[in-house]
Amino acid sequence: MARRRSVAYHLVMTDGVVGIFDSGWGGLSVAAEVRSLLPGERLLYVADHAFCPYGQRDPVEIRSRCRTLAAALVERGAKAVVVACNTASSLAIEEIRHACAGVPVVGVVPAIKPAAQATTGGVIAVLATPRTAEGAYLARLVREHAPGVRVIVVPAPGLVELVETGETAGARVDAFLRSLLASPLAAGADQIVLGCTHYPFLRAAIARVVGPRVGIVDSGAAIARRLRHVLDETGALVTGDAGELRLTTTGEPARVSATAALLLGQPAVVTAFAAAEVAVPGD
Repeated sequence: MARRRSVAYHLVMTDGVVGIFDSGWGGLSVAAEVRSLLPGERLLYVADHAFCPYGQRDPVEIRSRCRTLAAALVERGAKAVVVACNTASSLAIEEIRHACAGVPVVGVVPAIKPAAQATTGGVIAVLATPRTAEGAYLARLVREHAPGVRVIVVPAPGLVELVETGETAGARVDAFLRSLLASPLAAGADQIVLGCTHYPFLRAAIARVVGPRVGIVDSGAAIARRLRHVLDETGALVTGDAGELRLTTTGEPARVSATAALLLGQPAVVTAFAAAEVAVPGD
């Protein structure tokens, strides 16, 4: 009897989806790493375009929205939830865990530690949304993982919006990045931390601006590895290569599907995701 219950539990867990959400399409940089590492998993991606971008919204509003989305993903059968947004992870990770009611949650952690380990000059820069840049979470990561390193935090309002319109290269992008990075580069920064999941889509443009001697670090691959560990630990890991990436938005699919296709480099079908009616456990 116990064996049959164990097998049934395993089948239920492996049959679930991995829920991934972000304020927009930035979390596709994380989803791509997950697809590469775990091609057997079915991914349900929610781009919260109705509230995008999070980085300039009120923290109370961000926390409320994240609870709603997390609960909606669990209701739709998520066996794990990936918070593919630095702003949401830094402001709302505990609220998200509460909303997920025991379903494992994997948040995004800015790659301060590997950047601090890689710097040779003792200076690194962190590109981040305004909310992440001013938050206590980022400050704690700097204290814990970059002692003795000068960390220059660069708030970057406007970068998310560029990515959301599909503008990831060109003279305007390069000029914007130069204006953001001129000061940290002049201060000797030799590592740039991409503190928002939208920013890996600007990696090539950033590399042109900073040059070959400056490293660029993000946490997408590390998040995928963490998810694999969590799924394996809970008996929910799916092997093989029969997985899929399903794209949804809380906005208007027709208005955002072209950007998704551009960022993914392939045709993209985007459907609507309704979350407002979902009740959060304990609220």
